[in-house]
Amino acid sequence: MHKFDLAIKSDKVFIDGRLIDCWIGVKNGIIAAISKDKLDAEKFVDAKGKMVLPGTIDPHVHIRAPGHDERETFESGTKDAASGGVTTVIEMPISTPPPHSPELVQRRMNIASREVVVDIAFFGAAGTDCMEDIIPCAKSGIVAFKTFLHEAPPGRKEEFVGLTAPNTGDQYELMKKVAETGVMIGFHTENNDMVIKNIARLRSEGKTSPLYHGRSRPPVVEIETAAKILLFAEKIGTKVEICHISTPEVVELVNRAKSKGVEVIAETCPHYLFLNENVLEKVGVFAKCNPPLRSEEERLKMWEFVRDGSIDIIGSDHAPYTKEEKERGSEDIFTPPAGFPGLSTRLPLLFTAVKEGKIRLEKMVELICENPAKIFGLYPKKGTIAVGSDADFVIFDPDKKDLISKDKMFTKCRDSALVYDGWEVYGKPEKTIVRGNVVFDNGKITVSPGYGEIIKK
Repeated sequence: MHKFDLAIKSDKVFIDGRLIDCWIGVKNGIIAAISKDKLDAEKFVDAKGKMVLPGTIDPHVHIRAPGHDERETFESGTKDAASGGVTTVIEMPISTPPPHSPELVQRRMNIASREVVVDIAFFGAAGTDCMEDIIPCAKSGIVAFKTFLHEAPPGRKEEFVGLTAPNTGDQYELMKKVAETGVMIGFHTENNDMVIKNIARLRSEGKTSPLYHGRSRPPVVEIETAAKILLFAEKIGTKVEICHISTPEVVELVNRAKSKGVEVIAETCPHYLFLNENVLEKVGVFAKCNPPLRSEEERLKMWEFVRDGSIDIIGSDHAPYTKEEKERGSEDIFTPPAGFPGLSTRLPLLFTAVKEGKIRLEKMVELICENPAKIFGLYPKKGTIAVGSDADFVIFDPDKKDLISKDKMFTKCRDSALVYDGWEVYGKPEKTIVRGNVVFDNGKITVSPGYGEIIKK
């Protein structure tokens, strides 16, 4: 009998903050041994010269199902995740309807359990129209709540039931209710009133080309709302996450709040680190996201906050919409939905930044493996290579160049994934392993839908 189900050998295994030469032995989906000596196993992965990192965790993913399967399903989304070295997806609650009650959370988990190829955890929805659901929902297995501070976008009301709190008085009451549960709540911080007013003014002036998207949502729109949420968190004691921070001044506000003892997580996304507003002139509607892409000066400052530890996590904010939906805004940038795919590009982009000396490898692993696991209660099961942890790994050649290609993506909205298409990167995953099984191998998904597990907190 072989001692282990799987053995992996590499001279570049990331353990305890550094790369070491070792064997990893896997038994029943768990890391059972880390050894300098050769291990006997039924299956063997020779990763000599390849880097072996903990499987990455994407803490900000929109799948859209059920309700908008044309944008993404749990199957297509988690296949895209696997191809990008993501072994655990944390899913945001925009769906039809959003998971604002235990029954609706369970409904989404049931659908996901039949389709996912990597592991998945869920945010629950918290909104002022379903306040009575918040305490029961907190006990339904979710890892956090999410709330939007704007009204439902036109024509999308059913996707935002129990998910919005556009009124300041209601926001305060909502945060008090969530504080009772002890569960963290993530916020999309943009001032609804200012955005509506700015869009109306720009439209009246005929300013509807792509670059005006950012003009309708200047940094002050994000800064004002983040400041308010942090003030409420300080007064109430709510644990909060400021999602997809695009502007350095919000990070400064978060740092100030942390110094006062506020429990707050700062998240940013690759697009605020690798892209600036000029991309809107190149690919137009396909670079529209909220908050919008910022100036080159702000982009470079965000990197400083990544390096110094002010940013806690980097999520993709994978937000798929079909090409047809996006192209409705070809005459008016304010018409189409905001967001673009990002599940499979986060790791290659960030590892390329490591190669270029923008950040250290240890910092990247903190931001996309360790910290998300710790923050969402998945550590040390996830996010690290250690005996007793899940055998989740991503294996890639650190010296091999590759081109990002939308045509190789598994997302249903690959035709909308234009912002990085054709970029040269390092660190393209060759193998992604979830609980000891290879789920992605050199371009192919190698497990059946439903292999992934639902993680309940």
